[in-house]
Amino acid sequence: QVQLVESGGGLVQPGGSLRLSCAASGSILSIYVMGWYRQAPGKQRDMVAIIGSGGRTNYADSVKGRFTISRDNAKNTVYLQMNSLKPEDTAIYYCNLLMVREYWGQGTQVTVSS
Repeated sequence: QVQLVESGGGLVQPGGSLRLSCAASGSILSIYVMGWYRQAPGKQRDMVAIIGSGGRTNYADSVKGRFTISRDNAKNTVYLQMNSLKPEDTAIYYCNLLMVREYWGQGTQVTVSS
């Protein structure tokens, strides 16, 4: 079994920054993809950024140049540095791990508001 524990969400003003963290524990294989998804009220859950075990990344167009995903393989942890935050970034952010099957964290709220 795999568990994902997220941290780092909160309330921030437009233009501010936040850093999300997600630590995975349990039966982790050496090759896997981790990422972040988000879901705003009344909308579907969308990919924000993903990173492979070799470091290859992919970002949603809406966050390119503002968000950076990284990972520490030794700690099975993925990070999302979010800069220049906008009100439209407000959502619940979910950590995702993809191996043989898919795992999700419980979600962390990010609110961008003045």
